[in-house]
Amino acid sequence: MKKYKKFDLEERLIDFAVSIIKLTELLPNTYIGNHVKGQILRSGTSPAPNYGEAQSAESRSDFIHKIKLSLKELKETRVWLKIIIKAELIKPVSKVTPILEENEELISILFTSVETARKNLKK
Repeated sequence: MKKYKKFDLEERLIDFAVSIIKLTELLPNTYIGNHVKGQILRSGTSPAPNYGEAQSAESRSDFIHKIKLSLKELKETRVWLKIIIKAELIKPVSKVTPILEENEELISILFTSVETARKNLKK
């Protein structure tokens, strides 16, 4: 994964979505592979547009809600990535682990954003 400057969150989320798209191309063309492909494609590509919506939020509460949607989808994606690894749907797993690591970093960033926004909402 690329190294980013501190404020490139939207770009990171877009690059994450692209990495998910490319990852799905590596999944086997089987019933299970296609099921996982559809699920992770949906959850892994939605955080970026949800974050884009958050940038145009109508209120701080709306912002928090939209960031939480991105966070929820990233957490779902984390589970799908772990399933891919444990089921060995993509080999070697070293093709998946950097994406999982970026997912963890994005979860941490968005979680902190939600916490900060909640604190600011109470002020």
